[in-house]
Amino acid sequence: MQQRIVVKIGSSSLTSDEGGLTHAKIEFFAAELASLQQRGCQVLLVTSGAVAAGFRRIGYKARPKQLHEKQAAASVGQALLMQAYQEAFARHDLVVAQILLTRSDFSNRKRGHNAMATIEELLKRGVIPIINENDTVSVDELKFSENDTLSALVANLVKAQRLIILTDTDGLYTDDPRHNPEATRIDRVDVITGELLRFAGGSGSAVGTGGMRSKIEAARIAMRGGVPVFVGRAAEPGDLLLATDGSGKGTYFDTTAGGLSMKKQWVGFHSLPQGKIVVDRGAEEALLSGGKSLLPVGIRELEGDFHPGDVVEVVNVDRIPIGRGVVNYASWQLQAVAGLSTDEVQRRIDVPRIEVIHRDEWVAV
Repeated sequence: MQQRIVVKIGSSSLTSDEGGLTHAKIEFFAAELASLQQRGCQVLLVTSGAVAAGFRRIGYKARPKQLHEKQAAASVGQALLMQAYQEAFARHDLVVAQILLTRSDFSNRKRGHNAMATIEELLKRGVIPIINENDTVSVDELKFSENDTLSALVANLVKAQRLIILTDTDGLYTDDPRHNPEATRIDRVDVITGELLRFAGGSGSAVGTGGMRSKIEAARIAMRGGVPVFVGRAAEPGDLLLATDGSGKGTYFDTTAGGLSMKKQWVGFHSLPQGKIVVDRGAEEALLSGGKSLLPVGIRELEGDFHPGDVVEVVNVDRIPIGRGVVNYASWQLQAVAGLSTDEVQRRIDVPRIEVIHRDEWVAV
């Protein structure tokens, strides 16, 4: 079976500090990706850079802040970006395809299946899909969590063997190595903890929007879907092959989780929750470690107006999200029986299933 690799490249890796594409960088990455393709891998590229590529061309002196200005810059920059990629990959006799996605393409299950079918056909034909957020129509401040989240969602969708997130630093450090010479690199991560997130800082450049924290959050999503992740640098020929083989210049995020079904991917990462349920410590433990369903007795409170079949977010008593699931109760029903035993619930209301969220309809985050 061919190894399927998703590679994400950020704006700072493709553009100059002042904005605008650096064609030598694009040619370098095209050669690196071509080497993966020539090895027999199926390669998907998730790219940023449309806004950064376009804002200088239409007269902005710095990266724009207003949504309509970003959309204008992206509409110019996306064409420039794809032209540069097409020319660079053509030198390696490779064909590329443009795929522009929004969050709604994932939240709508039919559209998600259609996107997957298109990607599968392109890969079968030896074409490299180049995926970006559809910035010109995105209404959430052009943020798909800075395209790092997009790359993780794509990696889960296509059941990739690895997600490689390329950045301008060689992995995750205990502190910012640009300011602290004592900072040390973390080579491997098995579990993403609060301490690990504290190591991450903000955006690293004036033309990019993502920082190390967004890459860790993306790694969490991919790991939950069974996809191991590399976050680091590819600056010299052969670096991308090294990253794929496990000896790259960066941090590896390992996972023992199995791949999620399409339905569970949709529930956990793509759906739009219609409400929120707060659970007690016992229910939290049962959901996360016991492989159990959520019962009314473990519910402390709830928010939102939802109906059976809707997806809801589940949080613990500290209001920290622990997962999502398909609910079997309407919000008014659940409000009436929250905290009650199973016997008492059955005496008070008539529901098809006693479980608020069955374990088969649950995804932890």
